[in-house]
Amino acid sequence: MIRLHIIAEGQTEETFIRDLLSEHLGGFNISTDVRCVNPGSKPKRSRADRGGVLNYENAKKDIQRWLREDKNKDARFTSMFDLYALPDNFPGFDEAKKYSNPYEKIQYLEQAFGADISDYRFLPYIQLHEFEALILSEPSRLNNIFEGYEEAIEQLVKECEGYESPELINQGKTTAPSKRIIQAIPVYSKTSDGLTIVQSIGLDNIRSKCPHFNQWIARLENFQV
Repeated sequence: MIRLHIIAEGQTEETFIRDLLSEHLGGFNISTDVRCVNPGSKPKRSRADRGGVLNYENAKKDIQRWLREDKNKDARFTSMFDLYALPDNFPGFDEAKKYSNPYEKIQYLEQAFGADISDYRFLPYIQLHEFEALILSEPSRLNNIFEGYEEAIEQLVKECEGYESPELINQGKTTAPSKRIIQAIPVYSKTSDGLTIVQSIGLDNIRSKCPHFNQWIARLENFQV
């Protein structure tokens, strides 16, 4: 059995991995555990603009420490970080700006990330553009939790229909997936509502709408020692 250690950027991602993804991967003879990275500090952005990984060097130290803790060749490691509000000291951050295509940008960043960690057991993954993109794979499911927001949710559904994939919904301060959800439903809370909605949508449905996420899951399923 492969031991898979996943480094998550925050509480919601940690819960998603522990309560949903780990069960799925268990069917592929993979034992999964998850830890949250130390967010560190990031002085160049206000608290309102911060993502879960605020300083890359802190995240790198955590990852390297976990790699040292389990040196077994059958251990594997991966990450789940949001592209939205990624810190500017992240590997390849400035160079990636030349890519207008989000999939090309994320590929470049993940390659730079993997090269910087430099361990064959580590598979870098960055979520396009953030966790809430998974929710926007079927935003109508928000009606299952939030009463009285039907019109706002209907408008959100129409907005999402304008994108080939929810992964392409951009990372602007007012247009990122989480910002769109909050604009429609001000009472939405990522930590308390995010997992419930994702569970109602289902992993297979999300994978069919989010190709980069699906590619990551497929690579995890096919891990070999």
